[in-house]
Amino acid sequence: MAKQQKTKEQQQQSQVPSKGAEGILSETAVPAVVEGIIGRTGARGEVTQVKARVLQGYDKGKVMRRNVKGPVRKKDILMLRETQIEARRIKTKVVKGAFS
Repeated sequence: MAKQQKTKEQQQQSQVPSKGAEGILSETAVPAVVEGIIGRTGARGEVTQVKARVLQGYDKGKVMRRNVKGPVRKKDILMLRETQIEARRIKTKVVKGAFS
């Protein structure tokens, strides 16, 4: 009887998503493709603001403004954890970096 209980506990633990790539690629993440780069933002220009089109889920087809940290270019796929909140528009034109 004790052996059966341990196996049930082990099965429950194995179903918990990990914090690595498997956790990001779970059902909660939604893919979006980068359609255009708007500009750089952040205190040092380390964040890029992009226009992205949601490919799946409730907001499929919606084009939204998102902030992305790290290297990004057109046609890249972003995995969004949520699609309800849109980034604020950049008010001033930032000339840091090259965009095409």
